[in-house]
Amino acid sequence: MTVAPVPPASAATIEFAEWGIPSRWASFVFRAKSLLHQMRRGIRDCGTGLGRLPKSDDDRFPVTVGLSRTPLWSDEQPGERAYQLGKVQNLRRAAAALDGIVVPAGVVFSFWKQIGRASRQRGFVTGRMLQQGCLVPATGGGLCQLSNAVYDAALQAGCEIVERHAHSRIVAGSAAAAARDATVAWNYVDLRFRPRAPMRIDARVTRDELVIRFRGRSDMPIGEVPRPGVARLAEMSPNLAARSCATCGETACFRHEHRGPYETDHAEIARCAFLVDENWPEFQEYVDRAHQPGDVLGVPLDGARWRLSRYRWNREGFPPVGSAPLSAPRRAFAVRRAPAQGAALRTAEQIGAERIAARLSRLLTPDITKVIVAQSLLPFLWRGGHLGGREVEVLVTRLPIGELHARLDSALAAHPERTTLGDFRAPEGLANAEAEALAYAFCIVTPHAEIARLFTEKAIILDWRQSSAPPVIRPALAGRRIAFPGPTVARKGAYEVREAARVLDLEIVLLGSELEGPGFWDGVKVWKPDAGGDPRHWLKEVAVVVQPAIAEERPRHLLAALAAGIPVIATPACGLAAHPGATIIPAGDLGALIAALRERLG
Repeated sequence: MTVAPVPPASAATIEFAEWGIPSRWASFVFRAKSLLHQMRRGIRDCGTGLGRLPKSDDDRFPVTVGLSRTPLWSDEQPGERAYQLGKVQNLRRAAAALDGIVVPAGVVFSFWKQIGRASRQRGFVTGRMLQQGCLVPATGGGLCQLSNAVYDAALQAGCEIVERHAHSRIVAGSAAAAARDATVAWNYVDLRFRPRAPMRIDARVTRDELVIRFRGRSDMPIGEVPRPGVARLAEMSPNLAARSCATCGETACFRHEHRGPYETDHAEIARCAFLVDENWPEFQEYVDRAHQPGDVLGVPLDGARWRLSRYRWNREGFPPVGSAPLSAPRRAFAVRRAPAQGAALRTAEQIGAERIAARLSRLLTPDITKVIVAQSLLPFLWRGGHLGGREVEVLVTRLPIGELHARLDSALAAHPERTTLGDFRAPEGLANAEAEALAYAFCIVTPHAEIARLFTEKAIILDWRQSSAPPVIRPALAGRRIAFPGPTVARKGAYEVREAARVLDLEIVLLGSELEGPGFWDGVKVWKPDAGGDPRHWLKEVAVVVQPAIAEERPRHLLAALAAGIPVIATPACGLAAHPGATIIPAGDLGALIAALRERLG
C-alpha cells in the first residue's frame, strides 16, 4: 500500500502527485521496497516487547469513551460486489482478533501485533487495497476501514498516538476525506497508540456496519488530544481520489480487470450455508423448503454413510457436503465417558460443539450472505466472528443459556435440597455470546412454543412432527399408571411426580435414566419397560403421561402420547402447542399437578 506518513495536522498541506498508469516495473520496485521495509520493521521490533494483548471477559469497563460506526457496504457498483464481499470477510477475521482485548494503561497497542499477518492460511481473502494510487485486488484488502475506525475511537478516548500514517489517496466517503484515517500495510506501516488508563476494545461486524467501541472505567481521565484538521473531498484536487482497477476504464493498464474472484453470470452474488447439528424432522422439512441450488450444507458427520440417524440429513440438491469427521466422534466419545449428569457432561458437549463449529466455519466463503445455523454451534461461530455482515437464522432447540440459568437459580433458591438444580452453569462468556447472537439473528426457527414466545417478533414456529399411528387400547390396569418421560432429575419435575404418586397412590412407568441417586423412588410403585421391546409398548400401559419440567427440549414422548390418544400433563417449558389432550400447569406447582391428575384419572 502506498503511504505518505503525515503528522496529525491540516490535510490541506499535503501535496499529491499527478496520476499515471502503473507499470509492471514500478510495481516490482514497489514490492522490493516493501520487503525491505518489512525486514527493517521486524528487526526494529525485536527488542520492543510489543506483543498480542490478551482477551478478557472483564466487565469493569462500563463507560463508552470512543465509538466509531462505519458502513460495510460502501460501493454498490456491480463490478465491485465481489471485492465488497471480500472486504467484509477480512473485517470479520480481523475484528474477531481485536474484540475483547484489554489495553493496560501506558501499554502500546499495535494494530499488526494484534491482528497478525493477513494471509490466506489465516482465512483472509481478496479485497481492495490502495497501492500506487489505485484500488487493487489484494489478500486482506479492506482492513484500512478497521484501522481508520480504531484510530478515530483512540482519538475520542484521549489516547496518545504513537504511530499513524495517512493514506496517499482518498476513497470517496472514507475517513481519509476528513483526515481521520490511518492506513496500514504489513508490517511496516502500523497504527500504534498508548492509553492513559486501561481500556477494553469491542469490535463488531453487524449486518450493515463495522462498530468499534472503546470502553473505560467510570473514573477514566479523558482529555483532548491534537486532532487532524477536517479537509473535505470537494475542496481538494481530483488527483486526490483513488480509482478502482475494475471501473477506472484504463484498459491499457496491466492491472485492468475483466472479472472478480467471486463473480458469476448472476447479477447478485448470494448463497446460503446450512450449518446443522442433530437432525430433528421439523428442521429437516424446513431445510428442504429453504435451500436453493448452490447452497452449502455442513453436518457433524455423514449420517447415511455411518448409519447414524442423528446426523442423517437429506443431502439431495447440495454440492459436496462439509463435515467434521474428527471433531464429531471426539465429542461423542467425550460425552459417553462423562457422567450422565453434571458439569463434566455439559463441558464435553460444549467443547465438542466448539470444535465442530470451527471445522464447519470453513464453509463460510465470502459469497455466503446468509447462514442458517444450529443453536449448539451459534455462540462459537459468533465469538469467532463468522456471522457478522450476514443474515442469520437460528434453528433453536432449547432455552437460551441465560434464561435457563435464571430458571434453575430460582428453583434452587426455592429448593436448596435439590442439588442437581445447581450442578452446572455454562461460562458467562458463552451465555453472553449466545445472547448477542440471538439478538443479532434475523429470525429464530423452532417448533417449541415457549421458546417461540421469547422471540415473538422474529420467531418462525414449526409444527411438531407427530406419529400417525392409530390410538392404542389400554387395559383396565392402566387406570392407576402414569408415565414419566424423565430423566429422573429435579429440572424435569421428578420431585413433583414422586410426591403426587404418593398422595394419589399411583404407579409410575419410568422412561428415562435415574440421575437423582439410589432410593429416590422408595415408597412409590415403579415399572421400567423392557429397553429391547416395542418402543410403543409402554403407551398401552398408562392412563396419563406427566412431565412437569422446568426445562424440556424435545417432548417426543408427550407427542407420541397425544398421537395415541393418551392425555398429557405438562408445563409450558415442554413447548407443546395448544391441544385438547394436553393440560398445561405451572412448573413447580405440586397442587396443580395433583388436581390435574385427579381430573384426568377420574
